[in-house]
Amino acid sequence: MSGNTPTTSTTATPAPSTWKTSGRWSTGTSRPRTSPERSAAHANARLRPGVSILRRAGARRCGRPRRSDGKVAGPPRYCSHSLHAAPPTMQLIRRLTTRLRLLSHRKARQMGRLSRKSLQLALLLGGAALVALVSLGFARLADLALEWNHAWVSRYGWLALVLIPAAFAILRWLTLRLAPKAAGSGIPQVIGSLSLPPGPAQTSLVSPGQTVWKIPLTFLGLAAGASAGREGPSVQVGAAVMLAWGRFWQRRGVPLRGFHANELIAAGAAGGLAAAFNAPLAGVIFAIEELGRGTVLRWQRLVLIGVLAAGFLVVALAGNNPYFGTFGGQALPEYMAMWVLLCGLVNGVLGGVFSRLLSKGAAGVAPASWRGWIRQHPVCTAAAMGLALAVLGALSQHTVYGTGYAVAGGLLSGEAEGPAAFGLAKLAATVVSYWAGIPGGIFTPALTTGAGIGQHLWELTGGEVDRRVLVLISMAAFLAAATQSPLTASVIVMEMTGSQPMLFWLLVGALSASVVARQFCPQPFYHFAAGRYRRQAQVEAGRAARGDPS
Repeated sequence: MSGNTPTTSTTATPAPSTWKTSGRWSTGTSRPRTSPERSAAHANARLRPGVSILRRAGARRCGRPRRSDGKVAGPPRYCSHSLHAAPPTMQLIRRLTTRLRLLSHRKARQMGRLSRKSLQLALLLGGAALVALVSLGFARLADLALEWNHAWVSRYGWLALVLIPAAFAILRWLTLRLAPKAAGSGIPQVIGSLSLPPGPAQTSLVSPGQTVWKIPLTFLGLAAGASAGREGPSVQVGAAVMLAWGRFWQRRGVPLRGFHANELIAAGAAGGLAAAFNAPLAGVIFAIEELGRGTVLRWQRLVLIGVLAAGFLVVALAGNNPYFGTFGGQALPEYMAMWVLLCGLVNGVLGGVFSRLLSKGAAGVAPASWRGWIRQHPVCTAAAMGLALAVLGALSQHTVYGTGYAVAGGLLSGEAEGPAAFGLAKLAATVVSYWAGIPGGIFTPALTTGAGIGQHLWELTGGEVDRRVLVLISMAAFLAAATQSPLTASVIVMEMTGSQPMLFWLLVGALSASVVARQFCPQPFYHFAAGRYRRQAQVEAGRAARGDPS
């Protein structure tokens, strides 16, 4: 049976699901992949999934794989022999066309990125220009306020005993009602906001709605006679302006990568300082040393460009005129090192005490039985501080009012002498003005106080050394002791007086004063006050989130 039966083939027909892998096509013939096709497919899978290298090179389509029911079983196939069969000239043209297409796509992406960067840079420069213009306008108002103060004090000096207490009480009441976050210098509010995460608590410290009141309130305080300056308020105003500028464009859908709240606040604050002092380099140093202390900031070009743009724009509009006039300076003899260190020691002690008094406040210095009343009656406390300032003004020939710019300029130029004990009187006047709780900075009053202390030290020398040198170094030393920022103090004084040759001695005096002041006030005053504002903002934000009206 088996010998008569012919043998037949028992090869089974492949299942439809295996046709794609076996290489069968709709024509029923088997066409296995050639080696060039397989290598091209593998290379295509590595480079760009879903796009065939043969197709990009210009190969012709050979058909689609189909199942037994006639439905398409996969993407179209491209034959490599059609590519190899093309003439060499056509192959070259196709390769060049492919490369040009890829190059055009790459350049289009690069131009898109460039246009976004250009837009960001333009908006950043626009914000810096706005900060510079606001700072210039603020400076003009402050100068006008000082002129008004000098006019009424020179004619009706006795009226200060009545007018200054009343003005301080009214300004304190307005500050509490309109802008409680605008009290004081403004730099602690900026530092406190930088240490907070983005949110309502951070925005409240540099809110444009409250910060805008700082300009008219500071103007009225200077006109009344407060021993304050506009530089600290300019820092807070600049931060609020830059933050509002960035939020304005973000709400309108402009993609601003890198325009984070911290960077905007830092750029605006440092730009405001650079514009206020007409010192671009000092703004950069202030941003790095003071604002960046204990705060995580991404020091990109955003911050530095914003600061420099604001500073240089003020130079372009107002001229490169030093704040206190050009001092110049020259190399000092070796024996002056002793006097420089003495300046650092004396200013360090007085600056440390000054910073300590500001940190404690009126309630911290007063007897324990009075502290509760002082905290519960801020308006009456402000009136009492105004009366103390009026008494100090009467004892110092009314030279402690305002910034003290005229006295410091006369001491620095050597053309005039300040009244007796001017440095100590200016220190006390600045303390009571700050304790009143009205808007006003301490930068310029601290420089003026240092100038007065330098005059006192010169009187001890018997005229053996140049008075201007001691005045200059004492200005930087006292500011460094009050803020514990020696680099910022040295660069500010250098740019404000045009004394680049004296930078080394300014640094020596400022560093020594900062070390001594730390023994009296371990924590820098600005950061101590920033902690208070930060905790207050967090508490208020928590109450608002819970819906607590209190």
